[in-house]
Amino acid sequence: MKNIYLVVVLIFGAIVLNSCGAAGGSEKTDVSNRKINVVATTGMIGDAVRNVGGERVSVTALMGPGVDPHLYKASAGDVSRMSEADMIFYNGLHLEGKMTEVFDQMQRFATVVAVADGVDEEKLEKTAQFAGNHDPHIWFDVSIWMQVIQHVAAKLSEKDPAHAEIYRENAENYLSQLQELHGYIQSEVQKVPAGQRVLVTAHDAFHYFGKAYGFEVRGLQGISTASETGTADVQNLAEYIVERKIPAIFVETSVPPRYIEALQAAVNSRGFNVKIGGSLFSDAMGNPGTPEGEYPGMVRHNVDTIVGALS
Repeated sequence: MKNIYLVVVLIFGAIVLNSCGAAGGSEKTDVSNRKINVVATTGMIGDAVRNVGGERVSVTALMGPGVDPHLYKASAGDVSRMSEADMIFYNGLHLEGKMTEVFDQMQRFATVVAVADGVDEEKLEKTAQFAGNHDPHIWFDVSIWMQVIQHVAAKLSEKDPAHAEIYRENAENYLSQLQELHGYIQSEVQKVPAGQRVLVTAHDAFHYFGKAYGFEVRGLQGISTASETGTADVQNLAEYIVERKIPAIFVETSVPPRYIEALQAAVNSRGFNVKIGGSLFSDAMGNPGTPEGEYPGMVRHNVDTIVGALS
């Protein structure tokens, strides 16, 4: 982190020197006649900004498919891209915990937005792992993500009031899609027998999903993948799976599969056959150009995979 911090300081120094010769930085602050240059941390946030901003924004997402935001450290290239941005959107709630210092410094040069600030606090889940902090995986309850969309629209409108009506209309159109998605999930999960609505994954990313759609959620790791998984964790969860006769467990695209594979082996050694029900998108979306490369498609994939394996 010290090396990245040094890079940040050096880049900021260059920006300050350049701005001294510019006309007060007005070209960067006035976005009414050009696209807003946006940097987002995760694919989910980038997708939200693209849907609300439409043709008025140019969005770069720092973290691609399969990237774990809990462990991600900003590269020199990331710092450079953020320093040139008009707006930076990040999740907040310590999802991008290794980038906190960078965000703090960037506030001198760009509008920095934590999308979780747009969520009603009573909707946020407290975590035992990080006392006093909230679970950051807010995108797994579509109704909560809809609040994020409204927050993004408000922040884009503040930055570019001349086009506020465009952002409002885009947000309304996208919110109607998300409302339909929310209903789809509520309908599909009814196909899973009530006693089998237990979702076992590599880490505790799905508690918002569980609370919203009626699943008990168990993860080998904690809220953050930075936490360690021990032998006792595997054995205890294996006992629980056998006791509940849970038919399937799930790997995640942004977490190495070895944790779930070890759990499967521990369950099978107890004489109960549990299958790996498929791969879920947890902290990152799918490849660009695929349905899973957009938020609604990612969520539908997860729901269809879970329902198919547990029904």
